[in-house]
Amino acid sequence: MAQKLIEVASFGQNQPIGVAVAPKTNRLFVSFPHTEPYLFGLTEIVNGRRVPFPDAEWNKVDTAATESHFVNVQDLYADHQNYLWVLDSSPAGGAAVIGDGKKKQGRFKLLKISLDDNKVQRIYTFDDLPKDKSALNDMVIDNSRQLAYLSDPGLHAIVVLDLQSGKSRVVLRDDRSTVVEPGLKLHLDGKDVVDNKGNPFVSNVNGIALTPDAKWFYFRAINQTKLYRIATEYLANITLTDADLSTKVQLVAETGICHGMIADSKGNIYLSDSPEHAIQYVTTDGKTHVLVKDGRLIWPDSFGIGNDGYLYVSASQMNRLPKYNHGENKVEYPYRVYKVQLPK
Repeated sequence: MAQKLIEVASFGQNQPIGVAVAPKTNRLFVSFPHTEPYLFGLTEIVNGRRVPFPDAEWNKVDTAATESHFVNVQDLYADHQNYLWVLDSSPAGGAAVIGDGKKKQGRFKLLKISLDDNKVQRIYTFDDLPKDKSALNDMVIDNSRQLAYLSDPGLHAIVVLDLQSGKSRVVLRDDRSTVVEPGLKLHLDGKDVVDNKGNPFVSNVNGIALTPDAKWFYFRAINQTKLYRIATEYLANITLTDADLSTKVQLVAETGICHGMIADSKGNIYLSDSPEHAIQYVTTDGKTHVLVKDGRLIWPDSFGIGNDGYLYVSASQMNRLPKYNHGENKVEYPYRVYKVQLPK
């Protein structure tokens, strides 16, 4: 029996992207890309309302002081040590998925914010990544190994960041598991997702998930149909080459088109299913199930799991934007975040 979708908060014309729920406190955080009408980049949802987080200053637009202000908050991750991790990612070209070459250098930073006092504790700046090609998209934190794993659709790779040294490694670049299936177009609401210049929406490795025991890292591109995983012990092993790592990648399931994903405490992997306006999940035996199907799930994007037994999800309606509809805005306002009960 598919569960019911419950509205948690609505945001007018501000498009929600990242979602995270703090495991200890159930505090809910939602991020917004820097598009007009811009209000805040990162918010905590308190009684259904947006409160700028960690404060109003970080959310002010300041192109001269980007090191202490958000540029384009892309993804959020709340860990079990009561930290909120914030990926502020503005790739060259300005789009998180595919650059158009207008901007020569991307801007990237990862913030570690303590939820005990809402203070920024550390900022990573990825100085060793090619800023003209990288497009950091999603991240998860492996506190057991002091590593962050990030998807980089621009580099067609996984980025492994050492949280102690701040140095990063690029792995599995152009692997079969990190690149798109050639010619595969997203077909949503009865039409291909193609922009006004005739370019189809394309993203290499994008959605990722880490099991709570930090043993398995799941990942996949949007423009292909397969879910892959690799044991984190291999990602952490700096002596392994890309060729070595490629042999350690496992095909988990055929899941269709998907954007965001997350793992629960039982090891189930939840995946968005935009063609079906649904959320599905893959159990540890590799079988795929439908959690919820609802017409309001238009491009379900990013997930958080609360300690209340609910999965939280943003519906970013990406395919309804004017750029994919000959200039016509087909977004159904207001934008919303929902929750749905996890399977028993």
